[in-house]
Amino acid sequence: MTNAVLRYSALIPNLKAVMLENIRIILVETSHTGNMGSAARAMKTMGLTNLYLVNPLVQPDSHSIALSAGASDVIGNATIVNTLDEALAGCELVIGTSARSRTLSWPMVEPRECGERCIKAAGHSPVAVVFGRERVGLTNEELQKCNYHLYIPTNPEYGSLNLAMAVQLASYEIRMAYLAVQEKPEHVESTENEVEYPPVEDMERFYQHLEQVLNDSGFIRKAHPGQIMNKLRRLYTRARPETQELNILRGILTSMGKWSGK
Repeated sequence: MTNAVLRYSALIPNLKAVMLENIRIILVETSHTGNMGSAARAMKTMGLTNLYLVNPLVQPDSHSIALSAGASDVIGNATIVNTLDEALAGCELVIGTSARSRTLSWPMVEPRECGERCIKAAGHSPVAVVFGRERVGLTNEELQKCNYHLYIPTNPEYGSLNLAMAVQLASYEIRMAYLAVQEKPEHVESTENEVEYPPVEDMERFYQHLEQVLNDSGFIRKAHPGQIMNKLRRLYTRARPETQELNILRGILTSMGKWSGK
């Protein structure tokens, strides 16, 4: 048995513990408890148990437990928070679901690539797949917090998916990507050597810092800010700076602030 295979065999339990547990399924302002239960069932069938509920309009109840069909532990252990930022804290990769076109296009992934990216990142940090409200989905502001938008290529003549169906599709592709990693030792090694990306809260601090410098310099006019920050968010989302690169950018902004102060 080769050294690579030996290392892989030793890592299998850790892979299961780390990769799947590091994946958060986040439901934003869910209005029906049955959808919570059905989503929990969809998750558990694929080995996912880390459910976050952001400001749910109703609390989990007996109906959600009934529709979870044996996944009551996922519902019972769900983390309930007030804001999306709280649910995303510590996540290196965030993928938000979007079924409609937006004013600003964003990097897009289909379910298969979503699963592969989630598993690749989940080997060393938390990742999140975010699902919006049943009727209107995620807001533009919420989607701008995501690295990628997940698009499900449904039948153009009838693309109606309910919340649990969407969670099931995403969870299935995550599991398929996870099983592929288990079967191929070289995928473990590539995960070990993955570059480090900053968590979403560090990116948010960078955007706040950038906006402050652009305001102070007069580049952004407070009375008419336009779409400048939204477009810059899209630019840096496409670039996806690594942690060291983000530190350089923050250092540049700090230096510019000191220089303008003089």
